[in-house]
Amino acid sequence: MIKEAFYRAGQPAPKLGVSPLSWVNEVLHYLGAGTSAATCLREAKQAGYQGVELSRVFPREPGALKQLLAEHQLQLVSGWHDGFLTERSVEQELDAVHNHAALLQENGAQVMVYGECGWMADNALDVPLNTRRLLPENQVTAYAARLSQFADVLFAQYGLRLAYHHHLMMVAETLPEIRALLSACSPSVGLLLDTGHATAAGFSYTQLIDEFADRICHIHLKDVRLDRLQQVRASGMTFNEAVLNGLFTVPGDGGIDYRPLAEFIARSGYQGWMVVEAEQDPVKAPPLETVTRAQRFVAQHILPANA
Repeated sequence: MIKEAFYRAGQPAPKLGVSPLSWVNEVLHYLGAGTSAATCLREAKQAGYQGVELSRVFPREPGALKQLLAEHQLQLVSGWHDGFLTERSVEQELDAVHNHAALLQENGAQVMVYGECGWMADNALDVPLNTRRLLPENQVTAYAARLSQFADVLFAQYGLRLAYHHHLMMVAETLPEIRALLSACSPSVGLLLDTGHATAAGFSYTQLIDEFADRICHIHLKDVRLDRLQQVRASGMTFNEAVLNGLFTVPGDGGIDYRPLAEFIARSGYQGWMVVEAEQDPVKAPPLETVTRAQRFVAQHILPANA
């Protein structure tokens, strides 16, 4: 197989985690309502994962989180931070991130996911995808400078690499927007490669590998149902409506070709985390069954043969 041909003998394999989004939604709280952290962690371990990303249902006291993860023999992979550097100063952002970054640091995470929530339209996830608020080109350089400084301090103080999340409805959604931003940032700003958000934004995730392979420090394995994507774009759905309509799913259940990713993992010796992630209704996509199927797909088609 391709992954076997390229993989470097003896090279440590990337680690595989899972996002709690398969159990509880971070925005639509009624999806997965009543699901406990213990249930999420128990099933994540049962499905064969090594770690999990942070969830709103997890404890925010570092010791309590560490104990809970240890009980289920799971590592903390990372955690999403709502960033506002399009609007805030670096000092304000550092104040805002402190508790979150300390929680990640004390629980062994090495990467923090940064999502830019500034410069978004009001209730941005509930307005049509084609009405996204765009960051003016003449503000990108200053924004990139703040982002770079923030990333430098984040690593110096907490040992966390910033993984910038390109994302639908945010300021870096399209390939030209991602390219312009990263090209203006210092190397300390890493890239979270999200296969699903790239596809849904209208470009191939392989273009990010081609242009920014050296920045990729975190990977989200999100798949897309391509027929739903056509419906979403044609009908003017909102992000949340697209989620409820089944736009996203776990790898192997959608239309994304993961062979180029397997090649990248093999030839680059990537050793970071890959995280299975999909916003889905857990009633329609039972979490344990869904993430178990995804784990098997990743192990067979993406991870190196001796992982």
